[in-house]
Amino acid sequence: MDRVTHTQAPTLTNGDPPTLATLRWVERCLGPGSEVKMVRPLAGGISHVNHAMLVESRSGTVHRLVLRRWGRRNWMMTDPEFSPEREIAALALLAGCEIPTPALVAADPGGAYCDVPTLLITRLVGHPPRPAPDDLPEYLIQLAAALLSVHSLHGASTMPPYSPYNLLTMCKPPELALRPELWEQAFDVVSGPSPEATLHFIHRDYHPDNTLWAYGRLTGIVDWSNASYGPIAIDIAHMRWNLALRYGVPTPDRFLAAFDQVHGGYVHDPYWDLRCVLDLLPEEPGWMINEAQMPLFENYIAGLLAQLGTTAR
Repeated sequence: MDRVTHTQAPTLTNGDPPTLATLRWVERCLGPGSEVKMVRPLAGGISHVNHAMLVESRSGTVHRLVLRRWGRRNWMMTDPEFSPEREIAALALLAGCEIPTPALVAADPGGAYCDVPTLLITRLVGHPPRPAPDDLPEYLIQLAAALLSVHSLHGASTMPPYSPYNLLTMCKPPELALRPELWEQAFDVVSGPSPEATLHFIHRDYHPDNTLWAYGRLTGIVDWSNASYGPIAIDIAHMRWNLALRYGVPTPDRFLAAFDQVHGGYVHDPYWDLRCVLDLLPEEPGWMINEAQMPLFENYIAGLLAQLGTTAR
């Protein structure tokens, strides 16, 4: 896919509604006579501003859509791979996925018609998971099983290769660390060679809030702007630390057991868990690990180091 030149754009928040020009663009994309009937901000999201939309075409058909805008400050300079083109490529491959994923309706990757680079995609049925699922084992098995069809997609090698967020140029524990030696030991492990891994299509940011649910069933996976060609262990590890924060340190191992069950013999190396935790560093304003999270993170890291049978490498 040819690279689109992105213009410098204003920083947006989830409270910033689409501009009138953006709404008119949406209507043109749905055909002459189409009209935006509803616009509602969607909760969550740090790097995107998402709005649910209802658009009625001239024939009376109502389209459930999501307007997805790139709103993070200076992303074009700090993370050029975090681009609309990357998500467009991922959505094209995901058309063959058994798990429901958004479909691309229209794109303005350069922000030529909208206030910022923008995608218009279909809106899936469902809501983010509740804070405490009624049936955690069933919840975990569905989270695990959903990855099988993602990882088996053809054409994965056309996606950008997996690259860690933290390039280890600054190996510094988080500011609020209670046990900085754990973080230093984790840096020692990750600074060594990574385990060999077969590469597949991966979500790269797989965690509960990027899944949708209805009546206890997983109804879709969203937010594909980090999709990559890389080790499936990244999706497992990223989900595991998120589960540790949300449901407690034992839950990641229950998820791993569920994935092993549906996969049929998956072997996971804790190296990848440490790699994904350290991707949260170095911290920046708005990305700090808070006081409530720190003990959970450090208990989780201590368990991973114990599994590796080492306190340093």
